[in-house]
Amino acid sequence: MTFDEYQKLAMTTKIADPVVKVDRAILALGIAGEAGEVADKYKKILGYFNGELTDEDKANLGKEIGDVLWYLATFAESLGLSFGDIAKQNLAKLADRKKRNVQRAEGDNR
Repeated sequence: MTFDEYQKLAMTTKIADPVVKVDRAILALGIAGEAGEVADKYKKILGYFNGELTDEDKANLGKEIGDVLWYLATFAESLGLSFGDIAKQNLAKLADRKKRNVQRAEGDNR
């Protein structure tokens, strides 16, 4: 499945609520919330289980990562952006940084 295929399919799973208008702010906050859940689950694994991942841990982290992916895809769609194009641009940016050996620098314009 491509990123663009995922994005289109993700849009078919959105629940339309005539009373509550889902806007970009809700989607952006959803990204942060779900990413926080990923971080919190992994923090507990590190703190309470010495970082030893079980198959169940991996499955649960995968579900949360999937939720982050869904919010990213639907937020991109709300902006009229192609998820596939975003992925390509990101890889090109990171490859350029690697080539120039500036991956660990600070700021957006490295």
